[in-house]
Amino acid sequence: MQDDNPTPNRKTPHAPARHRRRLGWRARYLVVGAVTLVGLGVGGAVATTRDGGPTPSPVSVDAQARAEAAARADRSGREPVTPAATDSPAPTPSASPTASPTAKPSPRATKATKATTATRKPAKSTPPKASWVLPMAGASITSCYGPRWGTLHAGIDFALPAGTPVRAAFGGTVTKAGDVGDGYGISVFIDHGNGYLTHYAHLSTARVGVGEKVSTGQTIGLEGSTGDSTGPHLHFEVHQGQMWNQIDPVPFLRARGIDVGC
Repeated sequence: MQDDNPTPNRKTPHAPARHRRRLGWRARYLVVGAVTLVGLGVGGAVATTRDGGPTPSPVSVDAQARAEAAARADRSGREPVTPAATDSPAPTPSASPTASPTAKPSPRATKATKATTATRKPAKSTPPKASWVLPMAGASITSCYGPRWGTLHAGIDFALPAGTPVRAAFGGTVTKAGDVGDGYGISVFIDHGNGYLTHYAHLSTARVGVGEKVSTGQTIGLEGSTGDSTGPHLHFEVHQGQMWNQIDPVPFLRARGIDVGC
């Protein structure tokens, strides 16, 4: 009968030696974690392989999960973390302008402003040049320029009650004033210095003298019926270039904004 126990002096042949790979730092952490769990009573016992070599005890699932978590934690601590891209960048707050408070003027500045406003005088405007006027505004026209009684009536007749003021149609210099026996009675000539003269005849009196400067609308005499006249009226003429070169006053006055109605 053969003894089941081997003889102490007999050498048992061993399995050929395995080429074991050197554990890296990650595996070392795993082994350390497993050993720690085994020391706490979680791991299993060590078994013996058929050829006599030690076989590591299986580690529980919970211990393996803890070891992997420890490895991930260690890896995340050493590897740079790239922030995850988001769908849209975070809005950057824009600086909104803030209204600066309006500085209130001091009472002294307010008083100075009011004083300046109160003492400021309006700028003087240059009065527009006087335009031509009718010698007797509102008068009735009894005769226009043109043929009359076989001769040329060389002016316009204006009729108002006797003594009505007669005014200069435009400013100029008086070249005749009085009655010279030419049928016009007491009359006044005014040279306007622009190539035109005006004649005012049959006055009851003249209020200006030869050489006198008159302005537009100034009274130069009073209406009358002197000379070859049948009743109180003003005979008004316009002369162009020189005396006794009468022209029709109607278109002349109309060109200057005056419509006499002839």
